[in-house]
Amino acid sequence: MSDDIQRIPIIEEQARVSKRVVDTERVTVRTRPEDQDVVVREHLSRERVDVVRVAVDREIFEVPAIRTEGDVTIVPVVEERLVVEKRLFLVEELHLHRQVERTEVAVPTTLKRTQVEVDREPITPQENH
Repeated sequence: MSDDIQRIPIIEEQARVSKRVVDTERVTVRTRPEDQDVVVREHLSRERVDVVRVAVDREIFEVPAIRTEGDVTIVPVVEERLVVEKRLFLVEELHLHRQVERTEVAVPTTLKRTQVEVDREPITPQENH
């Protein structure tokens, strides 16, 4: 019975992948600082107040509030006067006119930046060994 058994060898193939590091190019990076002289410009505002005294000289019965008419702020100035009785008089008003003056200023300054140069050089297969 053992003569009837035939043995057939089984063959199996296997694949294997190997890797190696290969330099393909050289990269050189150079930096150099660079200064650039510039003039920075900006507008500045200045507010000025002109005071105009306006004589009123009339009797009033209570102190008026500070008020604004257009671009003029009006500040009442009062005094008490002794007549036979004490009365309140509006003596004058201060009219405050606002004016905005704009001037341009130029400030010289130096800005710094770095220039970068990149050089690539291929490596030949003989140099890889």
